[in-house]
Amino acid sequence: MNKNYYDILQVNRNASPEIIEKAYKTLAKKYHPDLQAEENKKQSEEILKEINEAYETLSDAEKKQTYDTLLTQQEAQTTNQSNKATDATSFSKDELHYKQQQEALRQQKKQYQEQLQYEQELAYQQQLEQARQKAYHDAYIQDLKNRGYKIRYKKTLKDYITSFVSLIITILILFLLWQIPFIRNIFVNMYLENEIIHAIVDLILNLFR
Repeated sequence: MNKNYYDILQVNRNASPEIIEKAYKTLAKKYHPDLQAEENKKQSEEILKEINEAYETLSDAEKKQTYDTLLTQQEAQTTNQSNKATDATSFSKDELHYKQQQEALRQQKKQYQEQLQYEQELAYQQQLEQARQKAYHDAYIQDLKNRGYKIRYKKTLKDYITSFVSLIITILILFLLWQIPFIRNIFVNMYLENEIIHAIVDLILNLFR
């Protein structure tokens, strides 16, 4: 096994299925033969073949697990062979093991940083797209208002619940205020002295009788 499917798709070993799929679609579009000049079509076909082969393996959970195992073994063998060739005469077994651990940690840190940077860029692009869509929507609504249209929004269950809770709180506050003699006298005087309030209160009382 001499192909690194992660390098072909330009993703790291910790890439999620969504990121792998996105990378595949981007590369497949970039190297599609129909989008290339005539002299580059054959080369693009070979590249696209490798891209499809890599995606076919990495997009399948079982195939990916098998491939990761083989890749890990191959990397370990390559690392061991390289270390033996260059460091066998300079380092003891303990020193060589320590160096391998440090290299593994460095690779993990690098992969994590690459993954984090990619996800941050993806999140930024999503936020940018949401802000753009909201700006278009607000501009469209404002244009309708400028033309004299009345915008009506359909109320949701949450809106009805909020209105009901607000009504209950208002009634509760008025009830508590009614228990205070000073406030009660003010309400009574308003009822007796203001004909409009008097009529409204009588109408409400008649509805509940």
